[in-house]
Amino acid sequence: MLRGHRRAARWTLEQLAEVSGVSARTLSDMERGRSRGPQQRTVTALADALALAGEEREQLVELAREGRLRDHWARPSGLGELPRSVDDFTGRSAELVWVSELVYAESAPGVGVVGLITGAAGLGKTTFAVRAAHTVRPSFPDGVLFVDLLGMSQRPLPADDALHLLLRALGAVDQQIPADTQERASLYRVLLRDKRVLVVLDNAGSEEQVRPLLPGGGTGRVLITTRRLLAGLEGVRRLILGPLSLPESRALLTGIMGERAMSDGELSLTRLAELCGGLPLALRIIGNLLVSRPGWGADELAARLADEERRLEQFTAGDLKIANAFGMSYGQLSDAARRMFRRLAVVPGRDFDAALAAVVGEVSGKDAWVALDDLVDLGLLSDSAGSRYRFHDLVRLFARDRLNAEEAAAAREALMERVVSWLLRMATSCGRWFEPGHGRPERTDADLVVLPSAEAADGWLRVNADNWLGAMRTAAADGRHSLVLDCAESMHWFSERWAHSPYWQEIFTLGADAAAVLGDPAQQATQLNYLAWVQWVPPSDPDAVLRYAAEALKLATASGATAQVAWAHAYSAWALRLLGRLKESVAAALRAADLFQAIGDIDCYVQCLANIADCLLGEGRYGEALKQCLEHLALLDDPESGMTPSIAAHTRPVALLRIGRCLAGLGRREEAIATLREGIVGMDALQMSDFRQAAALETLAAVLAGAGRTDESRAAYRRAARVFEAIGASEAGDRCNSLAVSSC
Repeated sequence: MLRGHRRAARWTLEQLAEVSGVSARTLSDMERGRSRGPQQRTVTALADALALAGEEREQLVELAREGRLRDHWARPSGLGELPRSVDDFTGRSAELVWVSELVYAESAPGVGVVGLITGAAGLGKTTFAVRAAHTVRPSFPDGVLFVDLLGMSQRPLPADDALHLLLRALGAVDQQIPADTQERASLYRVLLRDKRVLVVLDNAGSEEQVRPLLPGGGTGRVLITTRRLLAGLEGVRRLILGPLSLPESRALLTGIMGERAMSDGELSLTRLAELCGGLPLALRIIGNLLVSRPGWGADELAARLADEERRLEQFTAGDLKIANAFGMSYGQLSDAARRMFRRLAVVPGRDFDAALAAVVGEVSGKDAWVALDDLVDLGLLSDSAGSRYRFHDLVRLFARDRLNAEEAAAAREALMERVVSWLLRMATSCGRWFEPGHGRPERTDADLVVLPSAEAADGWLRVNADNWLGAMRTAAADGRHSLVLDCAESMHWFSERWAHSPYWQEIFTLGADAAAVLGDPAQQATQLNYLAWVQWVPPSDPDAVLRYAAEALKLATASGATAQVAWAHAYSAWALRLLGRLKESVAAALRAADLFQAIGDIDCYVQCLANIADCLLGEGRYGEALKQCLEHLALLDDPESGMTPSIAAHTRPVALLRIGRCLAGLGRREEAIATLREGIVGMDALQMSDFRQAAALETLAAVLAGAGRTDESRAAYRRAARVFEAIGASEAGDRCNSLAVSSC
C-alpha cells in the first residue's frame, strides 16, 4: 500500500524521505516487507507527507497497527534477552562496521547470513558481540536472541537443547516443539525465514553444535562467537578479533577507571596498558583493581606486573581471573597437545616453527603439526606467514605456570638442555654454510634439520635469531662455553651477509667471554676482532674499533696467533681511515698485508690492498687509487692468484664499486656508470644489500645526474633510499629521497 501511494504521487524513495523525515532505508524496509509494523509516529508522518485523508489514511494506519500486533510467534518478554552491555566499551570501530554491514548483506537463495567471530581467550568476543547486537537492534524489529552455548565448559549445551530454547524464544510452546533434532532445526529455519531476528550464539564449542542453529535463508541473521576457528563451517563470514592497539588499550583502561585515571600519570597508565598486551579482559582486571583499591597507585601496580614470575597471579579481580580464561582452553586439549603447549614455554624467542616444536615436545614432525593445529584452533597460539607460531605474552606465562606445576624439576632441566643444545647446533651448522669454499656441512647431527642450500640456511638463521641467541645466553649462564664459542665462531662469514643485524655485538661478546673462560686467548682475540668489525659497520664507531683491535692485538701477540695480529692491524687501519688519519691507516694496512703475505693468506692480503686504495680515494688521488684498484681486480680475476674462489667472487663486486668511484673522480662518467652498475648487479647476485651497495647507488645517482640522465638518476636515488632505510640509516634515506625529488 505504501509503495502504491508513493508511486501515485510520482515520488522516489528519496523524495518521500525528504518530505516525511523518515529515512530512505526505513521506507525501503517497509515497501519490501521487512518492516511490517512501523511505529505510529512513522505512519502519521508518511500519511501527512502523502496528503492522505479519510479512508486511505485510516487504512494505512490500521494496517501498520495490525502489523505490530499480528506476530503470532512473538516471543515472551525477556526470554533469550541480550545481556547488558558495558558503558566503557572502547575501540573495535572497524569490527562494528563489519557487523552493521552484515545486517544488510545479501546471500545466495537458501543460504542464511552468518557472522563468525573468533579469537583467543580474553579478547572480549562476548562483550563485542553484545555491544554489536545492541547497536544493530533497531534493524531487527522481530527480536534479538542470545544463547550461551557453554562451548568451553565440561558440558557444552547440546544443539537439541539450544534449539528448544530458541524455539520457545520465538514463541513456540512446548507442545509444538518436535522431539527430533532435525525437525526442531527445520521449524527453527521456518520461523526465521520471514522474520527480522538476530540470533547471537555465544561461546560455541564445535561445528556440530552450531550447524543445526544456522538459518536457511531469509531476513534473519546469526552471530556466533567462539575460541575455536570452526574451519569446517561453510558459507559463513569470518571476523578474527585481535588485541587492542596501545591507544585503544589506554582508552579502555581510562574508561574503566573513570575519574580515578586523572590522578595517575599517563606514563604509568601506558605502561599498564602495555603489560596487558591488548587483552580487554586483562585491562578490565587491572582497571577494576585500581578502582576498587584507591590506595593502590598505578606505578606500584606496574612495578608488580613487571615481575614475570608473579605477573599472571596479579591479573585477578574478584571472580575475574585471566588464568581461568586460559585454563578453559587448556582443558579442551588432548594430553599430547597440553604437553606440547606447556613445554613450548621454554622456547627463548618470540616465535618458532614446527621443527623446533617437535624438539620441544619430543615428537615427530607430523605429530608436532597436529598439536600446533589444535593450539591455534583454540587461540592458545597464533600462526603467521611462513608457518611461524607465537604466544601472546600472557599466554606464554600461563604455559610456563603449567610447566612448573605439572612437570618435575629434573624433566624441566632436561628439556631446557635439549632445546638449547639443538638450537645452538642447528645455528652452528647453518653458519658453516658460508665459510670459504662453503657447501653443505659435511657432518650434521642426526636430529638436526637438513637444509638444502645456503639460501635456506640464511633464512633459518634470520627468522630464528631470537631463539638461537636466547639459547646462547642460556648456555653461557649454564657454563656450556664450548657450545657458545662454536656458535659465535660459525657466524663470522654469515655476518657479512647480514651486516646490519642488531645481534652481532652480543653474539661476539658472548663468544669472547666464552673463550676467556675456556682459557683460549687466540680464540678470544678472534672474537674481539669480530667485535672491531661490528663497530666498523655504519653507523661506525672508529674509537671502539681501535679499542677492540688493541685488546685483540695484545692477546694475539701473547698467544702467537699471527693471523689475528694481522687482523688487529687491518681493523685498526679501517678505523684510522674513518678518523681521517690516512697516513697512519696506510701504515697499519701495510703491516697487516706483510703479515698476511708471510703466512700465505692471499685472501686477507687483498683486503689490505683495498684499504690502501680507499685511503688514496680519501685524499683525492684518483689516478693512483685507480691503479691500485685495477691491480686488486687483477688478483681477484686471476685463477692462479691463490685466492679462495668464493672469497674472490664475494670481493669482486665491492672492488668494481671502488673502481667506479675512481673513474667518477677522474671525470670518466660513462665508464664510471657502467662499472658501478656492474658492481651493483654483482652485489644483488650475492644478496649483499648493505651500506656498501647503498653508497654505490648514491654515487651512481650523482654521476648519472652529472651526465644529464635525470630519470635514471632519480631511480638510482630512490633505490639507494630504500636500501638505506632497510638497514636503518634513515637520515641517509631521507637525503636520497630529497635528491630524487629535487632532480625532477
